Amino acid sequence: MDWTELDVHPRIISAVHKANIKSAKDLFTSSIGDLQKVTQLSIPDIYDLQKAASAALQKHSALTALQLYKEKTRFPSQHQKLGLGCGVLNNLLRGGLPLVGITELAGESSAGKTQIALQLCLSVQYPETKGGLGTGRRAVYICTEDAFPDKRLQQMIKSQHRLRTDVPADVVRKIRFGDHVFIEHAADIDMFTECITKKLPILLLRGQVRLIVIDSIAALFRCEFAAKDAVIKAKHLQTIGAKLHQLSRDFTTPVFCINQVTDAMKEGDSVLNHIGFQDRKVLPALGISWSNQLLMRLMVARTQREAPPPFIDCVLRTMEVIFAPHIPQATCYYTVDLEGVKGIGIQGL
Repeated sequence: MDWTELDVHPRIISAVHKANIKSAKDLFTSSIGDLQKVTQLSIPDIYDLQKAASAALQKHSALTALQLYKEKTRFPSQHQKLGLGCGVLNNLLRGGLPLVGITELAGESSAGKTQIALQLCLSVQYPETKGGLGTGRRAVYICTEDAFPDKRLQQMIKSQHRLRTDVPADVVRKIRFGDHVFIEHAADIDMFTECITKKLPILLLRGQVRLIVIDSIAALFRCEFAAKDAVIKAKHLQTIGAKLHQLSRDFTTPVFCINQVTDAMKEGDSVLNHIGFQDRKVLPALGISWSNQLLMRLMVARTQREAPPPFIDCVLRTMEVIFAPHIPQATCYYTVDLEGVKGIGIQGL
């Protein structure tokens, strides 16, 4: 905020500058006592300052959700999405992942979670007209459990010209996919916290990274906390979630977190009913403390059925939207083959 524009005595403005108060947020979130200490102003002076700052802020008209929805050219980041590299899956998610917020993908082992994450790391590098976020954009892949699946990534890179037939072949050839995926390993919460608070901001400030993948978030907490440490665990989850939200918001970068699942509680349990998973055998790990950090939750599962032709010898999988503020609950089928992740329309079943 430009303090010189406020209708207050210059003496008050000078005190604010000396106290190094830079924003209206600092002014309104600090107590009167704290403001007195740092500015050496009287209580009436502080009230005058807050009143003038409030009047200045009110001059900027607020925006309604309807305006944000209708004025797409004025607010492109509210409407642009990161595609999954598959038209069927993009249709399910109304275009793909939102650019601001945390999207979680939960599911059992072998459901295809890592495959989807790898495909996103490639998809982000395509032009915006093809569902990406710009040629040359990069992804950060944070491994917390297993080694990074480099061989599988190389397979998918070599098959991009077959998977992405919607993109001209010369465009695909020019993208150096393997050079644009940064890999980081974080074996515990301390290493992960250092990564997202120190290393990751440096990469984001360079302006090239436009996707953050965490595989997986639950692995960090599996052995660190006992049942009696639930409060401490919740605080760590809230701190991590707040930092990831800040990075996503400040750099307009989607955060994609893979999560594991746990056995569901018995049907009829009040907590189970409250979060809407009554008939499930498994639930996303980390509980409601983590659920509250999410913008969108997706669940994937491996079925016992084989995919229909032309997906020969591929297992049928499902992707379900559990909750999201902009799309309803919905499900679609997909499969994974050598080329990557491919959605299957209802007509194919």
